[in-house]
Amino acid sequence: MDSPDKTLEVLGWKVHFREQVTDEEARQCHPVRVMAVHRGKIDVAGAEFQRFISPYILGAAPSDDHPTVGDWLLVDRDTFQPIRVLRRTSLFKRRAPGDPRKEQMIAANVDTLFIVASCNQDFSVARLERYLVLAREVGVNPVVVLTKTDLTDDPEIFAAAARAIEPGLRVEAVNGRDPDSVARLAAWCGKGETVALLGSSGVGKSTLVNTLRGSDSIATQAIRARDGTGRHTTTVREMHRLDGGGWLLDTPGMRELQLSDAATGISEVFDDFIVVAQHCRFSDCAHGVEPGCAVRAAIGEGKLTTERFDRWRKLAAEDNVNPSHFKTRAPN
Repeated sequence: MDSPDKTLEVLGWKVHFREQVTDEEARQCHPVRVMAVHRGKIDVAGAEFQRFISPYILGAAPSDDHPTVGDWLLVDRDTFQPIRVLRRTSLFKRRAPGDPRKEQMIAANVDTLFIVASCNQDFSVARLERYLVLAREVGVNPVVVLTKTDLTDDPEIFAAAARAIEPGLRVEAVNGRDPDSVARLAAWCGKGETVALLGSSGVGKSTLVNTLRGSDSIATQAIRARDGTGRHTTTVREMHRLDGGGWLLDTPGMRELQLSDAATGISEVFDDFIVVAQHCRFSDCAHGVEPGCAVRAAIGEGKLTTERFDRWRKLAAEDNVNPSHFKTRAPN
């Protein structure tokens, strides 16, 4: 029989989490991982059990943040009352529906983000850039997964467009229904590893989940022929066990993520513009009609494109960054 530590490792237990637990807590508490979030309860798994418990931390106010799917927390050995959430390696969050002043946690402790797009008319470089900004801001390794390769004569056209977004970007084109094709994603799905899905409705995320799991238990719906889109079928935030020993997290909240304080992510994805902007004559250059604008000069020479420049400005504006703040500042 595996030791408790080995069982926890299967769930994604790493040194980062173990080092946060004191000797006294180790005697009095169980470390558990949040496997699913339901209305008013969470499903947690530990070394020796899996059960539903209250999501409310002992002593915390009802309005405080509470565990989200993927979190590691300590629970009392006798009562299973949550004591505290362990410090996360990553956290995806969004502005709370109905109250943009508050944020809602979506998923925690993700190792790799599969950014899913389909090889059809729904493919969008602008959307991929947006998702890459989110991944870079959170600090999660992104992999672009192009699905529905069986529906196009030349999937390499879509793959090349995705790779052109930034140097070194990993892009994998797969037929989501073919286990042999999806097997190329195994490198990110090993024992204890957690991947999350991000992509618009109808790109084949649920089909991909089913194939990775070797199961058809996740509901899927056909896309609309007129525009290549579909309706989202995931309704519960939960983690799915993969054949390779990893965990795949699919949650409806991921598709509604918006840019919020993502200046670092924007700088990383659009570092080609950031670097060129350092050579503008004026430090507060707006890259419009100012003399000595290096960005406009690079666009004129064909080194940068107007389309990508417009997307850069749009994302920065959405992030509520002052124009003079994002136009000339290089990434850290």
